[in-house]
Amino acid sequence: MSSAIQVRDLRKSYGDHVVLKGLNFQIERGEIFALLGVNGAGKTTTFECIEGLKKYDYGEISVNGEMGIQLQSASLPAHIKPMEAVKLFAKWKKANIDHDILSALGIEEIKNKYLELSTGQKKRLHLALALIGDPDIVFLDEPTAGLDVEGRLSLHEQIRKLKTHGKTIVLASHDMAEVEALCDRIAILNNGNIVFCGTAEELTNEVGRKYLVHIKTQQGDRTLETDNIEDTLYSLLGELKQKDIHVLDIKVDRGTLEQHFIEKTRS
Repeated sequence: MSSAIQVRDLRKSYGDHVVLKGLNFQIERGEIFALLGVNGAGKTTTFECIEGLKKYDYGEISVNGEMGIQLQSASLPAHIKPMEAVKLFAKWKKANIDHDILSALGIEEIKNKYLELSTGQKKRLHLALALIGDPDIVFLDEPTAGLDVEGRLSLHEQIRKLKTHGKTIVLASHDMAEVEALCDRIAILNNGNIVFCGTAEELTNEVGRKYLVHIKTQQGDRTLETDNIEDTLYSLLGELKQKDIHVLDIKVDRGTLEQHFIEKTRS
């Protein structure tokens, strides 16, 4: 795949506070890519530099394609209807309105309502506005924040459909389960540096395979973290048998993306 976005030695400071210390990464065409980091790590600053919304101090950013940006919140007039907003953005971008996309996102059903919309309806409208002009690269900032389970699943389906149509999706999300379900690759930003870039599987291999062993006995419940299930279970069951403690249930969970993320951002 050819790169949709390349970032080289990106640096940004606010006065004496250095936010980005020389970022290097690339986003491939047609992939879903997530930039992760704790609050204040510089995710938003990085995105705004790529999007052209913020000037950076040093470095080089190459964007190969048109961008569509779905912000976490959008400042639209309170008394504008969804279809009026769509027409306004289409005129601004000098683009035709794709009614198939509006129908798929459910905008046709609410097109004449004022913007007293549900959270899910607003999220779908913001995505529809970002897709006007058929951009090659779509930025999604916390796209499912505040949505119920049904709304989240519906929006996930739309994001996957965008990928099948060849779009490059750049995602910011605090929902690690969402990132793991949707993304081809992730980058983790910590203290102004990229500390990891790759697939979730590669992150697991780098951090180590962590497992949680949940065991229920007559004396209560215990949870152990281990990277070797066999040795842990052998030792634990031997100890319990020796003490004549009966095991009622055992459950093993693999380490989550969230646990691996925490491991990479501890410093």
